[in-house]
Amino acid sequence: MYYVYILKHPTEDDIYIGFSTDLRTRMKAHKSEHREWRLADYEAYASETDARARERRLKYHGNVKQLLKKRIMRSLEMV
Repeated sequence: MYYVYILKHPTEDDIYIGFSTDLRTRMKAHKSEHREWRLADYEAYASETDARARERRLKYHGNVKQLLKKRIMRSLEMV
């Protein structure tokens, strides 16, 4: 599986969007590198091409981050 994931910083109004083939291992790496970030949401794909395209759309297309924040607003408040 291929994962696109969204991390939320607990004290700042910021999210991080990433890609991984092993979400658990990547989360462990994030926790050791940047303790504050928490997993807010993720999407799983069978196709690497689809996952990378989704990550690019979320990262680089205009107001997609704002729309994503609205969609997962309650999840962002919980982490």
